[in-house]
Amino acid sequence: MSMATELETDLLVVGGGLGGVAAALTAARLGRRVVLTEETDWLGGQLTAQAVPSDEHPWIETDYISPGYRELRGRVRDYYRRNYPLLPEAAADPTLNPGLGNVSRLCHEPRVGVAVLDEMLAGYVSAGRITILYHHVPVSADTDGDHLRAVTLRNTRTGDTVVVSAKLVADATELGDLLELAGVEHVIGAESQDQTGEPFAAPEPDWTDQQSITWCFPLEYRPGEDHVIDKPASYDHWKTHVDPFWPGPQLSWFKIDIHTNAGKENRIFEGDLDGVRLPDLWHFRRIRARSQFRRDLVDTDITLVNWPNIDYWEAPLIGPGIDDAARTRALQRCKELSLSYLHWMQTEAPRHDGGTGYPGLKLRPDLTGTDDGLAKYAYIRESRRIKARFTVLEQHVAVVDRPEDGGSEPFADAVGVGHYNIDLHPSTAGVNYVNLECYPFQIPLGALIPVRLRNLLPACKNIGTTHITNGCYRLHPVEWSIGEAVGALAAYCLRQGTEPHAVADSPRLTEDYQSLLTQTLGIPIAWPDEVRRTRPSQASKNSTPVLAMPERRVKAAR
Repeated sequence: MSMATELETDLLVVGGGLGGVAAALTAARLGRRVVLTEETDWLGGQLTAQAVPSDEHPWIETDYISPGYRELRGRVRDYYRRNYPLLPEAAADPTLNPGLGNVSRLCHEPRVGVAVLDEMLAGYVSAGRITILYHHVPVSADTDGDHLRAVTLRNTRTGDTVVVSAKLVADATELGDLLELAGVEHVIGAESQDQTGEPFAAPEPDWTDQQSITWCFPLEYRPGEDHVIDKPASYDHWKTHVDPFWPGPQLSWFKIDIHTNAGKENRIFEGDLDGVRLPDLWHFRRIRARSQFRRDLVDTDITLVNWPNIDYWEAPLIGPGIDDAARTRALQRCKELSLSYLHWMQTEAPRHDGGTGYPGLKLRPDLTGTDDGLAKYAYIRESRRIKARFTVLEQHVAVVDRPEDGGSEPFADAVGVGHYNIDLHPSTAGVNYVNLECYPFQIPLGALIPVRLRNLLPACKNIGTTHITNGCYRLHPVEWSIGEAVGALAAYCLRQGTEPHAVADSPRLTEDYQSLLTQTLGIPIAWPDEVRRTRPSQASKNSTPVLAMPERRVKAAR
């Protein structure tokens, strides 16, 4: 028999990803009581439970990031120095990158991210300032007019429920679950060009146009050993099925070149084919580089498989008529695609030395905290998004849409900064990659304010962006900054006895809130003008390349 309990708090944060953790931590640091919920038993979302190493920007090692995110990155490095058998020269490196992965200056094991986030929250949890409810998902919301009074959450292990009443509520769930439960006006999928004026938007609105999801997993390679997994039930489907916009079956080394939209061959390890150097997948998201550790204890690299061929675009997770059963089926198919790709690599993949299959590829379930070796949850790229007071458009940030050397659109109500290129993966509507270079941008307060509901705030990739601009506001450091802004806004409103809408409506209150961010918390809310106007492809040889495409990819007939 299930039981029900009740809790009251200043701020309820539903969802324990990076945005949710940052919101809870910031509000607690400013003296507020917080209840933080998480669907799994790991905080950190895309960084940990979804196992994705940080996607970051060229300025990530400078002062132009928030102190909270800088602390997170510094603690990761210190955790390795304290607990791992690093070589002395690696331990002494102030910019230690444990995996030496190409995707980021800080590629690390997901378990380390969990440990670090637990450390950052520990004092506030011990003091009773933050209460964490693991294995809890929202099931209903109690609204009174334009206010959200309480959220009912269910423990997925016991079936027990808890009703949490809060003055302010933040939705930091991966799919924007509270937006639907509370009747918050929101958008799913792609807006049209007529709606947003974005050159790369869809010709017509299409809720099915949602970015693919990916079930990631870590691998090590032990030549001469046999770690072949059982053949997944859907293996033959993925081996033979070809989508119109893809160069062949997903169980292959072929992918789409985002520069040309032509087929392009990869290899898992470094090597040549007919004298041509092939891209190397192994080093892309490598999370442990054995060259940095004592060889008597660490004898293999570990890479994180988040590669294009395991993107799942067969069915969306949210939208009209998609119930829990349909979502569960899609997630299971996504997981089977990843396992099928692993089985193919182990048994049938063309090898760099001319052979077939790499049976020595070995899953590392100890690094993901799961029985099957895959991440605890699928990597989610797109959520329900609030209809906001202000919506960030492609025209505000994309290089191709801005005046030459003009930089991104400056926002007077900015509450944080970020950067990434607009990166849209193939979608569940059959739309191929959209990839646009962006200037360093700001996070406007207006994008955090729902058009109607007055005490609910979005705290991750559910803010007021479009399907297009979600592609640059969804990555790790930006999500953290969104969460910080929300946590600080909640604390500010509670201190002033006001509401987020009132802050956004008042230039004086907005400036006062911005002072809290910049003066008290040290959070940058504007880029120096020379950075704001810099194309990242010109910032450094390791930064984001120019990716603007000549035309939007149209939906492929299926």
